[in-house]
Amino acid sequence: MSNNGINVSHHTRSTVLEQEPALAPAATQPIPAAEGQRSAKKIPRTKLLAAAGAALLVALAGGWFLHNAWLHQDTDDAEVDGHIMPLSARIVGHVKQVNVIEGQMVRAGEVLVVIDPSDYQVAAEQAEANLEDAQAAAAGSRWNVPIASATAWSDLDSAKAGVRSAQAGVGAAEQELQSAKAELVAAVANAQKTDADLIRYARLVARQDVSRQQYDQAVAAAKANRASVTAASAVVQADGQTLLQAQARLLEANADLRNAQTAPDQVSLVHAKYDAAYAQVEMRKAQLDQAQLNLSYTVIRSPVTGIVGKKSVEVGENVSIGQELLDVVPLDDVWVTADFKETQLAKMRPGDPVQIKVDAYGRTWEGHVTNLGGGTGSVFSLLPPENATGNYVKVVQRVPVRIDFDRPTSGDFNAQGLLKPGLSVEPEVTVQ
Repeated sequence: MSNNGINVSHHTRSTVLEQEPALAPAATQPIPAAEGQRSAKKIPRTKLLAAAGAALLVALAGGWFLHNAWLHQDTDDAEVDGHIMPLSARIVGHVKQVNVIEGQMVRAGEVLVVIDPSDYQVAAEQAEANLEDAQAAAAGSRWNVPIASATAWSDLDSAKAGVRSAQAGVGAAEQELQSAKAELVAAVANAQKTDADLIRYARLVARQDVSRQQYDQAVAAAKANRASVTAASAVVQADGQTLLQAQARLLEANADLRNAQTAPDQVSLVHAKYDAAYAQVEMRKAQLDQAQLNLSYTVIRSPVTGIVGKKSVEVGENVSIGQELLDVVPLDDVWVTADFKETQLAKMRPGDPVQIKVDAYGRTWEGHVTNLGGGTGSVFSLLPPENATGNYVKVVQRVPVRIDFDRPTSGDFNAQGLLKPGLSVEPEVTVQ
């Protein structure tokens, strides 16, 4: 076909050339047919070269595009992420001051809200007074320990000595009683003898075998011996009472000894009282610490440098424990969460460099891939897809990838607060 076309073209061109001399001026010389054919053949070669150059450029551009697409993975489904710190009340109270507004920049440690501290100041002072009282009681108990110990052991020694003395007294009383009983026996024997003699003397004096004087002596001796019996009986009774008293003292001494033998228990009791007093001190310290903590909770400070987000507290409001007052968004703790297609993850690894373009400013930040998510977004959705019915439609899934910003060594990252959670970004990852 191309040859036919060329022939037609040559034929047409020859016809034109043959007619041109008639129309051209006389000075114009006719072009030979062979030279016209050579000129006609130069035109398609130029076009071929141009087409080849264009094809080469397209191939190079396509190759560069494919190479760039293979080494760089990007997505527009990404945003700046960060922690939102909700600050809530830890005590019940009346709001006295609110020092910030929404969107205000705050520094770490800056006072944001003040709750009326009057009640908690009184509680702290009372707890401090209770602690001082407990410390005084504990000091008294501490001094009582050595005193009570010395007294208890001294009482034990005294009780032991008292028992020994009482036992000796009982022994002496028993000996006295035995001696008195022996004297009583002797007195009774003497009395019986004199009474018998008196009876014999009465018979003799009646027959006048003895004198009246001898009889009177016998009567006197009998009376004296009877009196001795009475006296000896009285001594025996007295010594019996003495023995009973000595035995009573011995019982009392034994009772005192048994009481004194509880000295270790008494010492332990004193130590236990001291321990209880010391435990009371510790409890009062804990109460004071709690009271001081509650007092410190009346001042709510910003935990980080950031921007105040939503504020839901006003002066004069009564707040309760756990009630959220405001949010603080940290400035230096932000990152990018980018949802890449699963087909883009083949070469992506943690540590890959990333160029992060922020739509709000048109600027680019540098970062790096930190980790790839543990699953696709659909897995962690509120209602994960259920494919058990068989109505499955394959859809390219997206995996969340965390990208952290590269921090400058000066430590002034995001000092102006440009990077805010929720801003749209376009990260481009350079894969290995």
